Amino acid sequence: MAELYSVGKTANKETVEEIIAGLEAMGTYIPTSEVVRREYRHVLLKEYEEYIEIHEREKHDTIPPSAPDGETDQ
Repeated sequence: MAELYSVGKTANKETVEEIIAGLEAMGTYIPTSEVVRREYRHVLLKEYEEYIEIHEREKHDTIPPSAPDGETDQ
């Protein structure tokens, strides 16, 4: 998820399919049942949305609002 986030991938069906393809390429077993895959996609989408939300919040919390670009308080 970190890699996808770092290149600006949004939380959508295509990104979830990329995550699943990556997991399968690493040898993670994901059942072929469409019902199970649909549920798996849903869970991954929610997890990636949460991941993005947390990292966006952290990014905004670490930048001082009054500091010019590239400068920090010293």
